Order: sequence, then structure tokens, then C-alpha cells
Amino acid sequence: MDESAQQFQSSISQKVALNYRLYLPRNYEQQAEWPLILFLHGRGERGNNLGLLNLTGLPKNIADGQDYPFIIAAPQCPPTSYWTEELEALNALLDALIQKHKVDTSRIYLTGLSMGGTGTWFLAARYPQRFAAIAPICGIGQTWAAQERLQHMPAWVFHGDADSVTSVKRSQEMVAFLQENGAPVKFTVYPGVDHDSWTATYNNPVLYTWFLSHQLRT
Repeated sequence: MDESAQQFQSSISQKVALNYRLYLPRNYEQQAEWPLILFLHGRGERGNNLGLLNLTGLPKNIADGQDYPFIIAAPQCPPTSYWTEELEALNALLDALIQKHKVDTSRIYLTGLSMGGTGTWFLAARYPQRFAAIAPICGIGQTWAAQERLQHMPAWVFHGDADSVTSVKRSQEMVAFLQENGAPVKFTVYPGVDHDSWTATYNNPVLYTWFLSHQLRT
């Protein structure tokens, strides 16, 4: 378990089609259950090389030596697919992780950047009962997909107002829709920031405190 405290383990689930990397907290064996973060990468990290995951987001932070009080799973999207096409596979991966590891099922969190931000919106809308809170970063949501499914979902949305890849308007539309429907949503816009609104987000310890402040009611 010492090695897993320093870096992701490479894993291939026998029950799902997705390759993934798994991070276990340094003192994993000393606690009965742990919160879990499911991290979805962007389009540039698709493929069959798990090393690509270390380029951005939570996997990069872990590769750089950051420790987290979470189990963190980072699946890799197949090279010609998108997260919106892998929702069932992601759900199956969650089932496999819960079965194999000490996951607190009341504290499962979802986040992703760019294509992974879009995947975060869609996966949460498909399986809202699974997640205690979500943090989509510069993604594209669809209000028709949210409807009442995300009405009670705590969400913290992040976007740069100078994003040249995914317009900040896409997040503004989702946030406005959720607010109109009474959802507990927060919105952080980074002034002058282009597409990389994830580095500042994942380097902010307040995000993880916010995640842990939410728990599914049983």
C-alpha cells in the first residue's frame, strides 16, 4: 500500500471495459471506509496509454506527490469514444470499485475537465442517486438532460471567461437553469483564463473540503 500512497496504480477491471488508474490514501488500511472521487479526463488524454492521464488534473497532482484523503479513480476513455458514450461503462466501473475497495457509498464525488466536464454533467444526470456532489470544469451540459435529475445535486461549476475551446456561456446556461430550479449550485468564473480552468481548481484545497461537506442521505 506504500506505493499506492505515492502514485496511481494501473488497473484493468475484469467487469468493465475501461482501463483506469487508482489512488489509495496513504493510511488506507487504517480506516474502514473512504470517500471516492471519480475523475474524468479531457479529450487529449483518450487512448490506450494510462501514462497520458498524468498530464492534467488530479492524476498530475498525484504524480507530482500530492496526497488526498480520498480514493481516486481515473478511467481512460477509449481513443475514438467520448465520455457521453461511456456512461454505462463508468457506472459499471463504480460498481466494481465499490465491490473491491473500502468505498463510503454515501460520499462518492464526480469531477472532470473539458470533455470530462461534459461527461460529469451527463453521468450525474444519468445516475444522480450515486453522487453526493459534482464539480464540472469547462464542460458542456444540456438542460434537457438535467431536468429534475440534478435539482437536488450540489454542484460547483468552474470555467474561464476567456475560454476559446468551450465558451463560458455553456456553463452559464447550466448554472442559470439549475438556479431557476432551486439546485444548490456554485459558480466560479476565472477572469482572463482560457481553457485551462482546471489547474487552479484542482490546486484549491477548498474544493475538497466542499466535497466532504456533502453526503448522500440514506
